[in-house]
Amino acid sequence: MKITLKDGSVKEYAQPMSVLDIARDISEGLARVACAGQVNGETVDLRTVIEEDAQLSILTAKDAEGLGVLRHTASHVMAQAVKRLYPGVKLAIGPSIADGFYYDMEFETPLTSDDFDKIEAEMKKIVKEDLEIKRFTLPRQEAIAYMQNRQEPYKVELIQDLPEDAEISFYSQGEFVDLCAGPHLKSTKEVGKAFKILSLAGAYWRGSEKNKMLTRLYATAFPKKEDLENYITMMEEAKKRDHRKLGRELGLFMLHDAGPGFPFYLPKGMVLKNTLLDYWRELHKKAGYVEISTPVILNRSLWETSGHWDHYKNNMYTTVIDDQDYAIKPMNCPGGVLVYASESRSYRDLPLRMGELGLVHRHEKSGTLHGLMRVRCFTQDDAHIFMTPEQIRDEIKGVVALIDEVYSLFGFPYHVELSTRPEDSMGSDEDWEMATSALQGALDDLGLDYVINEGDGAFYGPKIDFHLVDCIGRTWQCGTIQLDFQLPQRFELEYIGADGEKHRPIMIHRVVYGSIDRFIGILIEHFAGAFPTWLAPVQVKVLPISDKFMEYAKSVRDKLDEAGIRVELDTRSEKIGYKIREAQTAKIPYMLIVGQKEEEEGTVSVRSRFAGDEGGRTLDAFIADILKEIASKENRNAKNA
Repeated sequence: MKITLKDGSVKEYAQPMSVLDIARDISEGLARVACAGQVNGETVDLRTVIEEDAQLSILTAKDAEGLGVLRHTASHVMAQAVKRLYPGVKLAIGPSIADGFYYDMEFETPLTSDDFDKIEAEMKKIVKEDLEIKRFTLPRQEAIAYMQNRQEPYKVELIQDLPEDAEISFYSQGEFVDLCAGPHLKSTKEVGKAFKILSLAGAYWRGSEKNKMLTRLYATAFPKKEDLENYITMMEEAKKRDHRKLGRELGLFMLHDAGPGFPFYLPKGMVLKNTLLDYWRELHKKAGYVEISTPVILNRSLWETSGHWDHYKNNMYTTVIDDQDYAIKPMNCPGGVLVYASESRSYRDLPLRMGELGLVHRHEKSGTLHGLMRVRCFTQDDAHIFMTPEQIRDEIKGVVALIDEVYSLFGFPYHVELSTRPEDSMGSDEDWEMATSALQGALDDLGLDYVINEGDGAFYGPKIDFHLVDCIGRTWQCGTIQLDFQLPQRFELEYIGADGEKHRPIMIHRVVYGSIDRFIGILIEHFAGAFPTWLAPVQVKVLPISDKFMEYAKSVRDKLDEAGIRVELDTRSEKIGYKIREAQTAKIPYMLIVGQKEEEEGTVSVRSRFAGDEGGRTLDAFIADILKEIASKENRNAKNA
């Protein structure tokens, strides 16, 4: 039996070997820190026995999948601690998630945050007990009876819903047993001490509002205490930057029970949004895009042709017009396809780059809504590029360059993922292989590092996803490039080639911001509301020292306004110190303080968010400097952000 390791080396064994035994054979040190294995791309338990030739990676907590195994094991430790402290609790599910793990449970009496310390203390005891974690399986009826005897109705329901041929596995640690597919660590001791319960929330069983509300206990775990402390520091900083709080305080947007998940933009928020859209239009015009707008409501037959009716119907809002079914668009692409098909096209017209700032609606469950980050309607900065096969790589490179320019402007580093064919997809294997190869080839030509995200493509084609990193280290997926052979076929799109024959164009779907609304939420948190001057809803605030200088202050405001600078005048009869503090709280980039000296000399006293007191200057000099800063889209380092 040949085992090919991640570094390309090959190990040969005369008999079947478990992943753990192979890890020990490689290195005792590796075996001690191993969390799981990855056999032919599938994450498996260390106890898994390999019986034939395979590719193997030994996963540790340094790997995302290995860290997930540590956290999944920690979720069992937390559930065991809860069962010891509250014996009547019923267990539902406890998966690992991006930043930690959670467990859904039914409590007899409500749990509060005051209980966290007690649960954590019991978790530490379980870790110290060094309980061996064992895996076993049972036939379906025995498994059901086993969980019934343990009075775990949610587990019984999960077993009953498994396919008839499913292997039903359990993991035990001491007195605790959980229905689970794994994988898990070898013992509770390996979870370590770097874990923390973070919060609790309500969660409907299986995500349905028709079912019982359970208590979801959120927590996280890391291999080292230092990692946990850094994460907690980041979370505390994230709370200060919460876009919902800042959005309200800075007058950018509001949410209302009259439309859950449908944000209201306030005047300052509209300035911010429109500034982003103006920048988008400026970039796209330079890159050779034309802009279109397509209807928000289109009939059912269009969505059936596009495939959305079959693959996305549960997320679509529908209505009936003139006795026919219509849908509010969840995506802009079918409308863009109709625009392409509205006239005959030649190869000389290609590539055709069509941008659309389209308002789309998607049904999201109420429990998932979160400020601007998860909404039910949003503006998507879509573009659809129609091209010949020979143009694919160059067009992808052009989109990557555009995305890089935008993210670099805002100071976002990013990494790239190539997502391949999902289970729920349409089209031939040949088309998928061609599309995936084209994306991969473009990335290789550019020399970009990327990871392959198996099975996470769109239902109509593979995609390149851009994950940007904000100033406190959080990752956000925004930009995407999706290659589509399917829609041009389904809508029978054509162009006349140089040979005079009809050919099928190839289509790219791409976004840069993604959801503009979500991107605004990310920017609010990235800058903590202290936007660069070019983006700030109010760029300058004029502060007269007293009412005696109000007329001069108005003339300063008017001159700034005439120059195209976004300016406000503070007309309140308050002390100047209070006005300055208020402007700082509002995160205004520049304050111009005017009093007797400034009026007599025709100057302004400049105070900025970046450097504090910048001294007196002529108004013309200040206007020239700020206009230069705005035009360059410079991001000055803030002193009092």
